[in-house]
Amino acid sequence: MQALEEIPETDGPHPAAILIAGSGPTDKDGNSLTLTGKNNSLKMLAEELKAKGIAVIRYDKRGVGDNAALAKNESELRFDDYVEDAAAWVRLAKEDERFTNVAVIGHSEGALVGLVAANQEGVDSYVSLTGVGRTADELLREQLSTLPAAQREEADAILEQLAQGETVDDVGPELQQIFRPSVQPYLQSWMAYDPIEQVEKLDAQAMFVGGTRDLQVPARDAELLHEAKSGSELLIVDGMNHVLKSVPDDQDANMAAYSDPELPLVDGLVDRIAEFLKN
Repeated sequence: MQALEEIPETDGPHPAAILIAGSGPTDKDGNSLTLTGKNNSLKMLAEELKAKGIAVIRYDKRGVGDNAALAKNESELRFDDYVEDAAAWVRLAKEDERFTNVAVIGHSEGALVGLVAANQEGVDSYVSLTGVGRTADELLREQLSTLPAAQREEADAILEQLAQGETVDDVGPELQQIFRPSVQPYLQSWMAYDPIEQVEKLDAQAMFVGGTRDLQVPARDAELLHEAKSGSELLIVDGMNHVLKSVPDDQDANMAAYSDPELPLVDGLVDRIAEFLKN
């Protein structure tokens, strides 16, 4: 698996962070292949952390970009595949003499991927960027709560069967994108991990970041994770959306930020993360 290393130009060794992208076909820059534009959120984060003396290792998820050749058939992909990839980079960083402390920074679904990997391998610090504080089925129920009643009831029934270890062959056309049979085993493997249980096991300094304008993961999730981890830091950023940009209280402007590579990261975010990682 290939990765991009952002190494500070100052003399080392340096603290290092493994940066893990979120759900779907998302690359190391934080851009989804399903969108027409780019936001470059993770690229900006990595480059700004580098400028503050923190080395960053970021990589395309398997099946994406530089690591497209590692793709599995969708029906064979599991959440643990992503965990194994993250754990491998943690192991390599811990053995690398260029680095001192090793951290994991996970964005969105990548926050849980990184959390599980951190528990498996052991790290010095952990940062959750807009990570979820509930199981995947709870999150999906919330995100699908605005569907018409019939579709919502069907989604609830599918999630219930998946939670019981069963799969569903007959899925309505409106829900195929989310619950097509080939993706159901992945959803089950993701649902098996409770973020709160994972946080309670974490033996590392932790920081949980949420944004008040996040349309996908409410800031309350960061608060739930913080409450489960004694001594952790909580950062709720006013006006920040899911891709770490500052946006007004307007849904169209919020979504436009997902495809705006010129819009910088929200003020103060990188400073707080860098301070946490260095301390």
